[in-house]
Amino acid sequence: MELFVADLIERFYTALWPFLRIGAMLVAVPILSIDAVTVRIRVFLTLLLTILVYPLVDWPVIDPVSAVGLSEIFNQILIGLVMGFFLQIVTAAVVLAGQAISNSMGLAMATMVDPSMGNVPLVSQFMLILATLIFLGVGGHMLLIGILLRSFETYPVGLAFISQSTYGTLIEWCAMIFVGGVLLALPIMVALLLVNIGVGVITRAAPSLNIFAVGFPVFFMTGYAVLILSLGGIGSRMQWLWMEGVDQVKNFVLVPGVL
Repeated sequence: MELFVADLIERFYTALWPFLRIGAMLVAVPILSIDAVTVRIRVFLTLLLTILVYPLVDWPVIDPVSAVGLSEIFNQILIGLVMGFFLQIVTAAVVLAGQAISNSMGLAMATMVDPSMGNVPLVSQFMLILATLIFLGVGGHMLLIGILLRSFETYPVGLAFISQSTYGTLIEWCAMIFVGGVLLALPIMVALLLVNIGVGVITRAAPSLNIFAVGFPVFFMTGYAVLILSLGGIGSRMQWLWMEGVDQVKNFVLVPGVL
C-alpha cells in the first residue's frame, strides 16, 4: 500500500509539469481562451493532452513545494502563456482591421460583445469568425499541438528557461498588430478614401446638398461592396498571418534560450 501511494505521488509530481504548460497555453491561445469555452472544457482538454504526452517524455521528479519546484511552476506557466500570446497577436490584428473598416464605413457605434475581446465593431466580429474558420481550416490547431509536444524536447522540465532574446522577439512580433491590421483593411480603406474625396468634391460643387444624408449611405454601400469583393484577398492575408504566428511559436520552441 505504501509503495502504491509513493508511486502515485511520484506520478503526480511528474505529470504536473506537462499539465501546467499545456493548461497555460490553452488559457492564452486563441479560440480556446474565450469565455464561451468553459473551465471544465479547458481542464478536460488539458488532462487529455497531458495523458497523451506523458508516456512520450522522461519527466524529472521535482517537489512542487520546494524552491526549485516553485520556480519550475512559474517556468512552465510562462512558457505556455508565451506560446499562446504569439497567436493572440494575430487576433488583435484582425480586430484592429475590423475597427479601421468600421470607422471608415461609419459603423463605429454598432458594436457587439465578443467573449474574448469585449465590445468590438460588427465588422471585427465578422472578421474574427472568418479568421477562426481559416485557422481551423488550415490545421493550425494540429500544428500547435505538434509544436507543444516538441517544446518538451527543447525546453525540458528543470533545464531550460526563456531568455531575454525571447522577450525581444515577442515585442518585435507585437508590431504585427498594426502591420497585419493595415494589410487586412487596406483595400476597403483605400476605396473609402476615394469615396471621401468624391463626396468632398460634390459638396464643394453643390453646397446645398446635405453631406450626412448623401455621404453615409455611400460609405456604407461602398464599404460593404468592397468588403465582399475583397474577401478572397483578406482570407489569404489572414492565412498568411496565422502561418506567421505559428512560425513564431515554432522558432520560440526550436531555438530555446537559457538564463
